[in-house]
Amino acid sequence: MSALDLDKCIEVLYKGEILPESTIKQLCDKLKEILIYESNVQSIPAPVTVVGDVHGQFYDVLELFRIGGRPPDTNYLFLGDYVDRGYYSVETMSLLVCLKLRYPKRINILRGNHESRQITQVYGFYGECMRKYGSANVWKYFTELFDYLTIAAIVENKIFAVHGGLSPAIASLDQIRVLDRFREVPPEGPLADLMWSDPDPEKEGFSTSQRGAGYTFGGNVVNKFIRVNGLTHILRAHQLCMDGYQTLFNDQLSTIWSAPNYCYRCGNVASVLEINEKLERYFNTFAAAPESEREKPSYDPTKEVPDYFL
Repeated sequence: MSALDLDKCIEVLYKGEILPESTIKQLCDKLKEILIYESNVQSIPAPVTVVGDVHGQFYDVLELFRIGGRPPDTNYLFLGDYVDRGYYSVETMSLLVCLKLRYPKRINILRGNHESRQITQVYGFYGECMRKYGSANVWKYFTELFDYLTIAAIVENKIFAVHGGLSPAIASLDQIRVLDRFREVPPEGPLADLMWSDPDPEKEGFSTSQRGAGYTFGGNVVNKFIRVNGLTHILRAHQLCMDGYQTLFNDQLSTIWSAPNYCYRCGNVASVLEINEKLERYFNTFAAAPESEREKPSYDPTKEVPDYFL
């Protein structure tokens, strides 16, 4: 696909319009050809701006780009959960696919726990695709693409990034590198843990998670993982933060949340994490896009799904 075609697609998407089904298929097929060569732990240079969950809040993604800079002026690492919950998962995912194809060295997109067939059938993306395209084909193209998304990244060999957290089955980055990621996210095991686990500042070690997948992990787990792998910090998303971010364990781990006023009702602010060449970290917070700059559908898809929340 030529750069000119991609530029046209990006222009259409920035206007909040959707692409034809045939174009979505072409984009997904093309991106698979790039993603298949990416490592499970993708190496990323600094500077880079790291983005947490956005959950289909397309106009807030546009606000994020206004705050942090539009690609290719800013390098981005997205930590997953692009779909479900919000009104505009199709537009959000379409834009990120186009940007990754247009600027493959400047945009990196990891897989989150919502980038799966099972979860998207429950929490909104499947229904949105059906409403906007009249069939499940676009959902099928995107969920097949999800199987190709890489699962972790490392910035300048020092800052580890993943959607959810750590796993009792993984002590080293090399153990992540050899996982078979080209599949649906399983209900358990190291791949699931990386996308579902959460830090727990109240409890050491690994414990069963109330989410029903993954684990909670304590400060001693974080400290050991950092020491064994020669890291300085761990970045992750996956949990709503009312202030847009949270730092735990003596500044060894940060949670980044990038969906302001989550589900259009939580009242939280959002953030992106800007990492400079010296690996200094700065949280840039932002509020939801003004009502005057967003379209709102006549239906409310957030009322169609169960209230699994964080």
